[in-house]
Amino acid sequence: MDKVVGSAAQAVAGIPDGAVLAVGGFGVCGIPSGLIAALVEAGTGGLRVVSNNCGLDDWGLGLLLRAGRIVRMTSSYVGENKEFARRYLSGELEVELTPQGTLAERLRAGGAGIPAFFTPAGVGTQVEEGGLPWRYAPDGSVAVASPPKEVRAFRGGRYLLEEAITADYALVRAAVADRHGNCVFHAAAANFNPLAAMAGRVTVVEAEQIVEPGQLDPDRVHLPGVFVDRVVAADPDDRRIERRTVRPAAEPPVPAEASASPAAKEN
Repeated sequence: MDKVVGSAAQAVAGIPDGAVLAVGGFGVCGIPSGLIAALVEAGTGGLRVVSNNCGLDDWGLGLLLRAGRIVRMTSSYVGENKEFARRYLSGELEVELTPQGTLAERLRAGGAGIPAFFTPAGVGTQVEEGGLPWRYAPDGSVAVASPPKEVRAFRGGRYLLEEAITADYALVRAAVADRHGNCVFHAAAANFNPLAAMAGRVTVVEAEQIVEPGQLDPDRVHLPGVFVDRVVAADPDDRRIERRTVRPAAEPPVPAEASASPAAKEN
């Protein structure tokens, strides 16, 4: 039952070229950066990745992308990554853009054994009609386009059929995990990490804190250990802020005594 391994390299051992990966995180929050770095070091390539976004140019999945290891992305957001845009527009990268809620539900459905579902998201757009550029040719024409989706009516509304997503491996980051793989996520990191974990046939977790079985309150567990195969310690300080904005420090308030006039003080 002890699923803890000694290093990130051990945790990603066996992931082959061409694997489908479900990777947790939201923006740069809850990114399994240690596992991604270990994959970069291992030289694994030809990867087809399902993740909300593709990290930054110099961090997270952006490191695999920059090294040319990712051939396809299924994502809902691709901002903040110039290398991603360059590879997509030059035809080096295939990209399936999916509405964010739909992407989350496709992962959850995959983990729950539901093959497909209907959703109103995308009705009346190119998501329904097809023709979205998945991959460009070197001359700028569309080499691969999205297919049209099946539409059905329910209770007077139109809905699109979306297929579930399963992955060969899932890479996720937890705030706390026990040795049996039960996981707790922090704040926004809970958005995609549990869903990615459910969708992976083999799920690898890097956790900022590893505790003994029984130390986690069962009511606090976000991801049961039945979904987890390997656990490795993460660097708790390996985090990023996607966009830092600051403002000048506010002037400290002037005490009432100091602001009173001399005459007022005498009275």
